[in-house]
Amino acid sequence: MTTIDTAPQKDWLGHPPGLTVLFSTELWERFSYYGMRALLVLYLVHFLFLPGHVEHVLFYPQVKAFFEWMSGPLTVQQLSSLIYGTYTGFIYCSPLLGAWVGDNYLGQRKTAVIGIVGMGIGQFMLMSEALLFPGLLLLIVAGGFFKTNTTAQVGMLYKAGDSRRDQAYSIYYVGVNIGAAIAPLVAGSLGELVGWSYGFGAAGVGMILALIAYFMGWKHLPADGVKPKGERVREPLTREERKSMIALLIIVLPLILWWACYEQQGNIIALFAGDNTDRRLIPGLINWEIPVTWFQSFNPLMIFAFTPFLLSMWARQARDLKEPNSMYKMVAGAAMLAVSYLVLAFAAWHGAQGPISWLWLGLYFAIITTGEIYLSPISQSLFSKVAPARLASLAMAFVFLPNWLGGGLLQGYLGTYWSTMSHPAFFILMAVIGFVSAGVLFVMEKPLEPYLQKSHD
Repeated sequence: MTTIDTAPQKDWLGHPPGLTVLFSTELWERFSYYGMRALLVLYLVHFLFLPGHVEHVLFYPQVKAFFEWMSGPLTVQQLSSLIYGTYTGFIYCSPLLGAWVGDNYLGQRKTAVIGIVGMGIGQFMLMSEALLFPGLLLLIVAGGFFKTNTTAQVGMLYKAGDSRRDQAYSIYYVGVNIGAAIAPLVAGSLGELVGWSYGFGAAGVGMILALIAYFMGWKHLPADGVKPKGERVREPLTREERKSMIALLIIVLPLILWWACYEQQGNIIALFAGDNTDRRLIPGLINWEIPVTWFQSFNPLMIFAFTPFLLSMWARQARDLKEPNSMYKMVAGAAMLAVSYLVLAFAAWHGAQGPISWLWLGLYFAIITTGEIYLSPISQSLFSKVAPARLASLAMAFVFLPNWLGGGLLQGYLGTYWSTMSHPAFFILMAVIGFVSAGVLFVMEKPLEPYLQKSHD
């Protein structure tokens, strides 16, 4: 994979200017994605799938029949959770296609542009009730073209062994979450309080801003890694490279469980916040209610606030030779997710006779967010460092496999139990899955360590 010498070019926080470009582009793409995500389940459950509207949705009978063929009769909430899970899953499966196109034909930059344009069109399509499913399909395909190719470019900014790469992915992750934090406040508020189409339109505008940011910084992006036509016969992987790639694939398995629980934030947690939470700011004193979609901003805002402290702590640990390796960081992240759901289980049990204070949700988000910082950007950096550089985009597609299988498909399936289990029992189930994920990662660390220490740039 072609890389560039970035030593003479440093700007923000001592990193190459390309990081700022990718940071800005990802910020607006995440604004678009999370703005739409904050609305989707609420839109389906409380509006689109109700009589008077559902009749206008193209392909609704076929989609509903397909899911009921697999699961049996479904309520509106169950069907909505499955559709949400399928969408969030396949938008992280399509990066396999985007990675193949980027690595072999168009290069990372052009492939990302196609993704940006396609996602913008898809968001604007959602403004029409009839175009829900065609719009979601376009977002899935275009998202795959965008996601792996921009994430891979972050690693391509650095030479082999450059210690700044871990920092770069954490900084990049802050950009992800600034966009995710703003989105529910803007697109979510517009959709919830003004009209659903306004919220989806705002998400489309986010993709226009992403395209502008990407083109403005084009000259600072790393050179494409695609080989010239006629030279695309891939150099076979060495034995060591194959072992490293197998090790990365093994790590995917426990991450599937983690993402299945984590992604309930946009599904069951959104419904719980609206139906089972006292959203008054200070009951009896300030009775203004927090909009339901605003809870989707808690997690990214906390990532923005918490990341500098954790980076500083890891830097001190590194100086003292006490910093945990990537695997142990991910173990801690998985365990914290489990604890966050135990908090909600206790809150739901304690408040069984009425809505719980929104502060319980705040505590849940604080714990799960800390766990996310320990796991998600660290896994991206690990895959970037260990995978062969000529497979940069494909390695990023591996990173998103847990989002597809866990954060999408398994998450949507688990969400169907919300209507049949007690709320405390459902949250305990999420906690158990989180602890299993942590335990498997912990057991894997020693056997996989030799294969995760090598850089193949």
